[in-house]
Amino acid sequence: MADAMDESALRRALLLIATTGLALGLGVWRSGTGPLSPDTIWTVATLPVVVVLAISILRDFWIGRIGVDAIALVSMSAALLLGQALAAVVVAIMYAGGTVLEDFARGRAERNLRALTDRAPRVAHRKCAQGTETVPIEQVAVGDELLVRAGELLPVDGFLIDASAVLDESTVTGEPLPERRGTGDALRSGTVNAGEAFFMRASAIADNSTYAAIVRMVAAAQTAKAPFIRIADRFALLLLPVTLLLAGIAWRLSGDPIRGLAVLVVATPCPLILAAPVAFIGGVSRAARAGILMKGSAALEALAQIRTAIFDKTGTLTLGGAELIEIDVAPDRQADEVLRLLASLEQASHHVLADSIVRIARRRKLTLSQPCDVREHRGEGLKGLVNGMSVAAGSRPLVLGGGPLPGWAESAEKRHRSAQVLRVFVALDGRLAGIFTFGDAIREDAIETVGALRAVGVTRIVMLTGDDSAAAEKVSASLKFDAVFADATPADKVETVEVEKATAPTMMVGDGINDAPALAAATVGVALGARGGTASSEAADVVVLTDSLRPVAEALRIAMRTRGIALQSIIVGLALSGAAMIAAAMGHLTPVAGALLQEGIDVAVILNALRALGEGRLGHSRK
Repeated sequence: MADAMDESALRRALLLIATTGLALGLGVWRSGTGPLSPDTIWTVATLPVVVVLAISILRDFWIGRIGVDAIALVSMSAALLLGQALAAVVVAIMYAGGTVLEDFARGRAERNLRALTDRAPRVAHRKCAQGTETVPIEQVAVGDELLVRAGELLPVDGFLIDASAVLDESTVTGEPLPERRGTGDALRSGTVNAGEAFFMRASAIADNSTYAAIVRMVAAAQTAKAPFIRIADRFALLLLPVTLLLAGIAWRLSGDPIRGLAVLVVATPCPLILAAPVAFIGGVSRAARAGILMKGSAALEALAQIRTAIFDKTGTLTLGGAELIEIDVAPDRQADEVLRLLASLEQASHHVLADSIVRIARRRKLTLSQPCDVREHRGEGLKGLVNGMSVAAGSRPLVLGGGPLPGWAESAEKRHRSAQVLRVFVALDGRLAGIFTFGDAIREDAIETVGALRAVGVTRIVMLTGDDSAAAEKVSASLKFDAVFADATPADKVETVEVEKATAPTMMVGDGINDAPALAAATVGVALGARGGTASSEAADVVVLTDSLRPVAEALRIAMRTRGIALQSIIVGLALSGAAMIAAAMGHLTPVAGALLQEGIDVAVILNALRALGEGRLGHSRK
């Protein structure tokens, strides 16, 4: 990152030197006085650009890459050798300005794993003769007994020793609801103890555990991505020899090397150098206004070519939180009154459901009371007093003990027995009064987004989830996916992305740490980052800043329009430059006039490229 910043500062310095030199030289030329001649000032201002560009071209050539920058180097060098310093400095400004614009378009989009690695477990509480000792996780060995305190991350993979544990596995599986584990169940590092403290036995060392593997997969997938190659470079192999040939012919036929220089100057491919960066800047800015963060022009260009879209389920296609889907109440109770008492009690809780319950009650304009004598049974629920009434809310064992369900609750119990839901039992003064069922609801805009993606040319849409196939099919039934992959681990997700990417440019959309490796592996990773900075946001190329799916389709529309404008600017600019090259070859343009004409072409190209800032309309989808 430091090297990139140094290069960016160097390019800005070159532009400043060239523009300052042009201005000083014009001042001396106009006044007719000065310690140095205008040509000397312009030459001095051009030479740093020439030297840096030559080094850059040699470096690129060493790795097997040649770009249109070579024409700029040839034209500036020839202009200096032939005594046309003014033309040389104008070309230098065109070139340096283009590189600064490109740096700006890319922005400071270096990916890093800081969010992921900062969260990674670092210590473990190991059982010893004196009780427990805190050690770095690197010292944990297979078979060690570890204490995991309430709210702590599990340091390594292992098995549960105690009778039960409540775990928040959302960072690894993506599932928002806490899971209960029993003796002997497998536990994964990176998950959070959402209940009371428990003992576990390590089954793997830190480097071989789940969370460490996720970190490695993100790093490997990111480093595997090819560097961004500017659109301009794709024309280089054809444009460079054609330009040199035409300049040579003009020189040979006229016997005047200045005429060949004029051809080189007007051929300096600033429409290529400038058009794509300026259009991409506009596209990135337009996307930002729509709540979409594009991490540079490379992401935007790649997004424009997406043909396959892969969606994570939980938190992406669904809301990723516990939404109320059903209320069952005793025959002598009113649903709103039971909800009011429950929400009043939940005000004292930090449970994953508490905010949701309180929000639902307030949405229904229920007046909440202040609870008192609240006792929280971690991982089980709450007990307390509300308006003098005893209220117990939480798991069935906490509320009912070993007692049977009343008849009015039995049908709902059977209905949700195999579903992935969380049920909150509520007892008032010792009698079961209601049961609230929470689940993961599909986003309202999911169907609209899938349709919009197909409208802009995405031909294959896939759902990829760590849930079981029953839960996956329930979501996919209404969204009409081309394929559904369930029970996927983070490694499975990466493998699926790689398979799809081998067939067509592929976009992966996700929101959790468990999605980060797949986001990094995709052609373009899109993270839903409205709920805070996560490893998925760091790994992604595009981050949606609003809690909605609609911007995903909008991002593709903006990218396609921007790329179209960039290509249009390049083609029109090259056509105008081609006409100017013919005029120069015929002797109708001097090098300085050619450089100024080329500047005019650049202005036209830039004005066209700036259309990417606007709303625009996508007239048709790709075929």
